[in-house]
Amino acid sequence: MDAGQTLYISSQLVLGAAATFLAIMLWPGTRDAAWMLVIAGTIISYIETVYSILNVFGIGIEEYLLVGSVSVIAVILPTIRTVSFIIAFAIMIRRQSRHI
Repeated sequence: MDAGQTLYISSQLVLGAAATFLAIMLWPGTRDAAWMLVIAGTIISYIETVYSILNVFGIGIEEYLLVGSVSVIAVILPTIRTVSFIIAFAIMIRRQSRHI
């Protein structure tokens, strides 16, 4: 692994950990559905990052959960993250349209 890959992996882990830590700290203080979905999406994003880094090092379980040649987990994690953001943004748009 060269210096560029090490820098990329380190930055993804450190910044993702910081975002996830702050999201977890925010979670108990909010009861808003949109914010909870954004927090969940942030946590899932970090899980996705850790999972992909484990696969780079050959530690993942990617070869056991395949549909054809595609890993089920590699499809599910980004999908859940994106769907949670979509629902959160839709909730916020709906709220804003009520106030106009």
